[in-house]
Amino acid sequence: MRMRTLLALVGAAAALTVPAIAPASAADAAVLTTGSAGGTAVATGDVLNASLASGTTATLYSSSTGTSGVSCSTSAFNATVTDNPAAPGTATESVTGHSFANCTSNVAGVLGVTSIVVDNLPYSATVTSGGTLTVSPPSGSTVQTTVKLRTLLGSITCVYRGPGLTGTASNTDNSITFTDQHFTKYSGSSLCFANGYFTAKYAPVTDADQAGGAVYVN
Repeated sequence: MRMRTLLALVGAAAALTVPAIAPASAADAAVLTTGSAGGTAVATGDVLNASLASGTTATLYSSSTGTSGVSCSTSAFNATVTDNPAAPGTATESVTGHSFANCTSNVAGVLGVTSIVVDNLPYSATVTSGGTLTVSPPSGSTVQTTVKLRTLLGSITCVYRGPGLTGTASNTDNSITFTDQHFTKYSGSSLCFANGYFTAKYAPVTDADQAGGAVYVN
């Protein structure tokens, strides 16, 4: 009986000296991965791309509750990853392109949209493990968009500015969603609405350097 008790005590002591082996989880991964949550880390220098989610449009409306303004059926962005630490943490990116096409307007007196150009690129972006995406302009600058419209009075240019953008990343469909991001008119005619509220959903976000694999946030 004493021998069995001694062996049991020795076994218990040995068990305490062996670290527990837990399965890998998203917490063991980088903030940005491809393939799955907790999958292959997105490398620094990789280029991330995304277009509008299927069946959606990008809109710049004159109010957060209205439907008057500009709507685009084509939009895309690309960004280069500049840092991707272990999760939980914050990954950083450089947004080098953000484009819009196939745009229309339902503003009275406006016949069509000539172009929408995002100025002052590149922007910096951060993505937290919680899924919050923040886009910021270069120091001393603003997030700026120039909208050129065709009107009954000829071509006009509307410039809108804002301090930045805040979006939400979701692993459900590998998306990034911006909702009612507020911009104010910096310059332009009276046909340019005074405020612009930007809404768009981009999905899926993919890594062009990893065979176009969908990007997850951990």
